Amino acid sequence: MEFNSVNEILDYAIVREQNAADFYTDLAGRMDREHMKEIFLGFASEEQGHKAKLLAVKEGKQLLASEKMILDLKIGDNLVDVELASDPSYQDALILAMKAEKNAFRLYNNLANATDDANLKTLFIGLANEEAKHKLRFEIEYDDAILTEN
Repeated sequence: MEFNSVNEILDYAIVREQNAADFYTDLAGRMDREHMKEIFLGFASEEQGHKAKLLAVKEGKQLLASEKMILDLKIGDNLVDVELASDPSYQDALILAMKAEKNAFRLYNNLANATDDANLKTLFIGLANEEAKHKLRFEIEYDDAILTEN
């Protein structure tokens, strides 16, 4: 994917964050476990926060991001892809979420590597780390709720 300007990169990332927020809101609505509804709604809110950061950068504000590396359990890396059913199982919902966060992490790493702008690089690395945190939280939940049960 090629971008012709910083604004095109930011617009793309903003749309991706909105799509992620919509995805988690939709997933929350499909959960019968209240605990998971709340978790997915929380993730939707966090994705809206990422969108707000991107919009702030687009408006000329500068943000600093954390350089701290996030642990990756890699549980979601080798799971079979699943489709979003109208009534997904708890396991399928967690797999979908892990894979979505992995894709978001890759996107922001790729965007960070594709820019020479130090502020954008810092922003994208910070957002990649946020997505890695999300993936880790889903991996821990999967490990606790699915792998431990089996």
